[in-house]
Amino acid sequence: MTFAKKDQTLFICGRCGYESLKWMGKCPDCGEWDSLTQQVRRSRSAAAKISAARVQSLSHLAPTQQARLVTGIGELDRVLGGGIVPGSVVLIGGDPGIGKSTLILQLLSTLARDDRQVLYVTGEESAQQIRMRADRLEVRNEQIYLATENCVESIITMADELGPALLAVDSIQTMFSEEVGSAPGSVTQVRESTARLLALAKGSGLPVILIGHVTKDGAIAGPRVLEHMVDTVLYFEGDRGQVYRILRTVKNRFGPTNEIGVFEMKESGLAEVDNPSALFLAERPVNVPGSVVLPSIEGTRPILVEVQALVSPSSLGTARRTAIGADPQRLALLTAVLEKKIGVTLYDHDIFLNIAGGIRIDEPALDLGVVVALLSSLFEKTVAPAIVVCGEVGLAGEIRAIGQMNMRLREAARLGFKQFLMPDSNARHLDAGPDSAMRVIGVQTLRDVVDNLFQ
Repeated sequence: MTFAKKDQTLFICGRCGYESLKWMGKCPDCGEWDSLTQQVRRSRSAAAKISAARVQSLSHLAPTQQARLVTGIGELDRVLGGGIVPGSVVLIGGDPGIGKSTLILQLLSTLARDDRQVLYVTGEESAQQIRMRADRLEVRNEQIYLATENCVESIITMADELGPALLAVDSIQTMFSEEVGSAPGSVTQVRESTARLLALAKGSGLPVILIGHVTKDGAIAGPRVLEHMVDTVLYFEGDRGQVYRILRTVKNRFGPTNEIGVFEMKESGLAEVDNPSALFLAERPVNVPGSVVLPSIEGTRPILVEVQALVSPSSLGTARRTAIGADPQRLALLTAVLEKKIGVTLYDHDIFLNIAGGIRIDEPALDLGVVVALLSSLFEKTVAPAIVVCGEVGLAGEIRAIGQMNMRLREAARLGFKQFLMPDSNARHLDAGPDSAMRVIGVQTLRDVVDNLFQ
């Protein structure tokens, strides 16, 4: 004899998804205060049958012949690793108004041009509001199907009946499952709704794109496990006041990570930027102290960016250290190294660092660019406009080697730069065949940098 289980009352952390039978002021898992909320979990029938998974030999499985679904948007295909894998779930996050819904509508439009049926489900806007955006983007295709729905079970039924080539859900925080008693947007609902859509994608081979809200910290709202459940996580970066948008890959099970796509927001929608280096350097001031060009590697693409620094005497008791587009802790570390190894005085100066164009650089190769920009602003001496710098700076003031130097050098030469200041160990191991017009300067210490640029 079986008995039906009763509904269970739980307290679930809104930040990490930790579950507790009683309320606590502080989550023991992530340490967040006052984040546990009461939710009711409805039980399923105790007599539900559990199907045994079929065990197969890996060597006996036939290789898949399904090709990626090419979106027709080059920058999006780049960050996805060549297109959307059938049966995969892609999560796109970003600030409100950054262009997530615009990108999805343009994606559906390009797929529908090849006579593919696509389904767009929205839980935030009405059908007329979506039509207004479609008219602005000049998206008109009978193969694009639209539904305003919040129930996951209803969405799955629609997908089974229509059989689209792609399903887009905007947004996952507005969806709910009828078998979960909590409100839409709660940790339990977000996790359960994603699990249902994930099962749909894996079972039918239907690719699913989810749009996710982000919190004030910049992370996708909902349980952290949400990013672990999906196959690919993309983040839209950029300031709404600027026209440029960066689509960055954070996780990708079927392609490279840390890849970026660059877009420009126009009245007609998002336009691809084929040459990001020229874009980021288009408004670079010439012969101005505190400015230097850095060849960075984003995924598989070399991009030249401008590093700007402003060093001025501070009128406050504690000097300010501000970094935009770079790690503030790294800026503080490099400032300390300069004071110790070069003997410059920076403790009583305000320091402001900016990576122009709204892009963020996290690789160690940025160190030498930051150091040169700081010294240039402090000494009021300009860096030659035809020179680029790149390298990692150690705590002893040494300049350490970095990877993919030949790719950086070729991109700098293609854009007309004539000199490259790099770690000496990289300069001695460059492959033969780079542009002969490029003069390579190898440096071993910060003192060598000062002697070559500011003597």
